[in-house]
Amino acid sequence: MKRLLPSLFLATLGLTAQAQAPKWPAITQQTKPWTRWWWEGSAVNKADLTTVMTEYQKANLGGMEITTIYGVKGAESQFIDFLSPKWMDMLSHTLAEGQRLGLGIDVAQASGWPFGGPWVSPADASKYVAYKTYEVKGGAGLTEPVSFMQKPIATAIGHKVDIKELSDPVATNKNMQKLALEQVRFEKPLPLQTLMAYSDKGQTLDLTSKVGANGKLSWTAPEGSWTLYALFQGGHGKQVERAGPGGEGDVIDHFSKTATDHYLAYFDKAFTGHDVKPIRAFFNDSYEVDDAQGEANWTPQMFAEFQQRRGYDLRQHLPALFNKASEDENQRVLTDYRETISELLLENYTKTWGAWAKTHSALIRNQAHGSPANILDLYAATDIPETEGENLTRIKFASSAAHVTGKPLTSAETATWENDHFLSKLSDVKKAIDRMLLGGVNHVFYHGTAYSPPSAKWPGWLFYAAVEFNPQNPFWTDFGKLNQYTARAQSFLQAGRPDNDVLLYLPISDAYTRPGKVLLQHFDGIEHGFKGLPIEATSELLLSKGYGYDFISDKQVQQLKATVNALTTSGGATYQTLLVPNAHLMPLPTLERVVQLAQAGATVLFQGELPADVPGLGNLENRRVNFKKLVAALKVGKPGATGIRQATIGQGKVLLGDDVTALLAQAGVQRETLADQGLQFLRRQHVQGHYYFLANWGEKPFSGWITLQTRASAALCYNPMTEQAGLARVRNTTGGKPEVYVQLAPGETCLLDTREALVAASPYPYLTSDAAPQPLTNPWDLTFISGGPVLPAKLQTKELTSWTTLAGDAGKKFSGTATYSTTFAMPQGAGDGFVLDLGRVAQSARVQVNGQPATTLLGPVYQVFVPKAQLKASNTLTVTVSNLMANRIIDMDRNHVDWKIFYNTNMPAKLKENRGADGLFTTEKWEPLESGLLGPVTLTPTSVNAPVQ
Repeated sequence: MKRLLPSLFLATLGLTAQAQAPKWPAITQQTKPWTRWWWEGSAVNKADLTTVMTEYQKANLGGMEITTIYGVKGAESQFIDFLSPKWMDMLSHTLAEGQRLGLGIDVAQASGWPFGGPWVSPADASKYVAYKTYEVKGGAGLTEPVSFMQKPIATAIGHKVDIKELSDPVATNKNMQKLALEQVRFEKPLPLQTLMAYSDKGQTLDLTSKVGANGKLSWTAPEGSWTLYALFQGGHGKQVERAGPGGEGDVIDHFSKTATDHYLAYFDKAFTGHDVKPIRAFFNDSYEVDDAQGEANWTPQMFAEFQQRRGYDLRQHLPALFNKASEDENQRVLTDYRETISELLLENYTKTWGAWAKTHSALIRNQAHGSPANILDLYAATDIPETEGENLTRIKFASSAAHVTGKPLTSAETATWENDHFLSKLSDVKKAIDRMLLGGVNHVFYHGTAYSPPSAKWPGWLFYAAVEFNPQNPFWTDFGKLNQYTARAQSFLQAGRPDNDVLLYLPISDAYTRPGKVLLQHFDGIEHGFKGLPIEATSELLLSKGYGYDFISDKQVQQLKATVNALTTSGGATYQTLLVPNAHLMPLPTLERVVQLAQAGATVLFQGELPADVPGLGNLENRRVNFKKLVAALKVGKPGATGIRQATIGQGKVLLGDDVTALLAQAGVQRETLADQGLQFLRRQHVQGHYYFLANWGEKPFSGWITLQTRASAALCYNPMTEQAGLARVRNTTGGKPEVYVQLAPGETCLLDTREALVAASPYPYLTSDAAPQPLTNPWDLTFISGGPVLPAKLQTKELTSWTTLAGDAGKKFSGTATYSTTFAMPQGAGDGFVLDLGRVAQSARVQVNGQPATTLLGPVYQVFVPKAQLKASNTLTVTVSNLMANRIIDMDRNHVDWKIFYNTNMPAKLKENRGADGLFTTEKWEPLESGLLGPVTLTPTSVNAPVQ
């Protein structure tokens, strides 16, 4: 008997059983995917807002996040300044329509990113520190003035700008949309922050008060050689990126509570007289302050904040801050500086912002990645942590913080510039969604949807780094199916609780201590901040071996509670162990807490050796003494047969060893061996058992038994794409562990709902092929039904190939939707029905059999099960296929039709080969992409729930 492609992916029609099929969780506004919604130039109006929002609602979107950005050329008369009374009127209309349509609304708290705007004063704008050194001999004075002249910088997007033509402050300039400024620093003397003198004999003097207004230093050096460090504060000059009208201006000083408070007060003023309570959350679109020249690394209160937090005066150690003292002192002072910056960003920006949002009954959604801080702590202070990217370890930083601190949602900016313009298929987007879900995300935000008025010429208003989830995209006809899939998956993943076994300690001190070309270190997953440290290999090893884990920070370790062989976080999540990945440095309070946890019954694992030292300089000797006492008190034994050493402490223990898998095995942590079978997974627990989200990212179908590491007597299987659900086959191994039978086609996912008690439900429809595929050989009628630039003529074809070949020149230019229709006789076969396989499709397809809707197929596999009862002696098959926007754009580019009509970045290319002479994206050299039903189309006799061989 020949077995078919495993087909949980197969959309099965009309299968019934006596037992009742299990019910899916309810689909809510929150379980549906949301989208970033760009208001270009805020050129919106109430009628068109209602029109497009209705389209979004019909496409099964759950909500939008309004982000106002740069405008569209030719629409200047419609521009609305950000937060102006008219803008607030448009927001109020949107909120009201959202409530009527059941669409949620979040609002980005800047016009572009990061936080900033024309109301940000120079005092509240981002700062940097500059320094100069002077050498003075004993008995002499300094002859030159203590001064620093800031060098001018003026950069803009897409063109050069003459700083002489700009006025200061930046926000006073006219036509800011056309200027598209990126960074501006005017030539000016910078204010002195401090002047410190260091002698070759170890003396330190504060000379700041001896510097006159003209920069002259009134001081004669005592005996010896002296090096003077003068620190000056400059304006970083970073401008809000991609800002829309009324939102252009300086970025705020994120380390200053005063700056944050002033910034937010402007929103309070704008909100006066308007009901903004329907806003669910305010949003920050990543840090991204330092992607300009230099870095924002200073704040006016730095010295005072540093003294209060680190316990010593930074001014006494300026040579070390700038890497001019001994290596040890350099690293310790740099660590303390970076930790102070981290705390300021956490407290003066993130927590201050979150507290403000609560005064408006709203949450905050925050992209912390890229910040010069421990992003686990920033995410933890956020109501909805948001990530982005394509690396699972990067994604897990946001979900880890949510899991550890009990946040129910982790969101993700999804499919950001997934491919170059107009190339992303819905199947590509689905994989991007699946990646996020596997990383612990359960609240997807597409990137994204540009508001485009229905009157706009095709392709409408677009955004430069988007897949273009817009009604003008041909795949919009099938977009709702993807949204339904995501909602089904998220309905499970927003339920229950996280169920990972390992807490992976984030050795931030080892990262802080590493010198770089600049003062700050920006953290974004493992790649940025931890690359080359042992945690890089350890985190990837855990993923590949099937261990569920979450990252945890020093602050979060302090909140852990322990019982015998269990750790509970502040958010109520439970774990079996804490793993420290060969950390060299560890703060004394962290080690103290780790020992306390072990004494209370926890098992703590140290990969490699115990930490060797404490980070930082303040109170160093006292901290070192206490640190060494704790380490000595552990009394680690000799290695056993597996190379593991153990120290028993109270009711718990500490294990040391180089082999992570051996450490985890000795701690009793069991991995999910399904990872060895090529499957990806995420696990959550619920009152009656567990949820497993499974994905097959391999190129081959998977059909077989998988062993679960959790107890289960039964398992319900749900396919979020086909919406099939039923009781899965379950058996126990000789070791007593449950095995579940799973069928997954390439690119397919399913959800298992395991139960410790038996449940009654109709069986899941496993499919088995009974004979060879039978090709459909009758001619096809091809009719183009929507799209452009014009509809090609109707035609008939015997052979299936791209419509760019079949439909001549009109077919080459066409982006849109066409129907293929053919007839076929009842196929031969004794099974329960037939699997209809469309073969290759470019790119998505809706299937009808005898006039009845069968399914929508997004790929990469295009199959649907058709029950024999739904077939007749003579049958009609209709396949409605949509392609991508690319072919119509190719025609426009070749004919030099200008569709790139945007201020600011105006459609740059992601890939170098797609850049035109003007540096912008072009498809002029592309060949038309394959489009339509490509086949071969076959029917395969298939049985449902045949015995497993």
